[in-house]
Amino acid sequence: MTPASAAGAHDYRPTQAGPSSAVASTLEGETSVSEWKTIVVGVDGSPGSRTALNWAAAEAADHGADLVVLNVWEHTLLPPAGSVSVSERFVPDPSQRTADDLLQVIKEELGEEPPVLVQPRVKQGRPAKVLIEESANADLLVVGKRGHGGFAGLVLGSVSQHVAAYAQCPVTVVR
Repeated sequence: MTPASAAGAHDYRPTQAGPSSAVASTLEGETSVSEWKTIVVGVDGSPGSRTALNWAAAEAADHGADLVVLNVWEHTLLPPAGSVSVSERFVPDPSQRTADDLLQVIKEELGEEPPVLVQPRVKQGRPAKVLIEESANADLLVVGKRGHGGFAGLVLGSVSQHVAAYAQCPVTVVR
């Protein structure tokens, strides 16, 4: 699969030209593959997201694009106040722990000196919503077919489905 077909090939050329042709020769405002400047990849540490990270890094290297590696964490509830099992001073900051985990995944997958400029980012929120918001500033958004959680029998995970349906840039779902 070529990068253009993976991203939806927005440079469409009709088979016959002429004023009566109902098909436009190009979509206005679209960015061609050779003009990609920023590729965003969603990484949650799952095998699918690691594969997506490697694919996105290769594409970024091929196109001279920056690679934004984004991990989104959701706020989870702590045990009720007064619980003897957890003291607030011993609860690690989730964003710092997530950032450390993300840097470790990047090193494991791309090495100490990645072939592209990597911008690791950690944000709090619902993964699909944050990825869709980030797509507004990207030329390509890359996600794995499935992340952590969900039902193993599904073809696509819920985040991949939402991102593919609502992103503001081309999306590649890597399997």
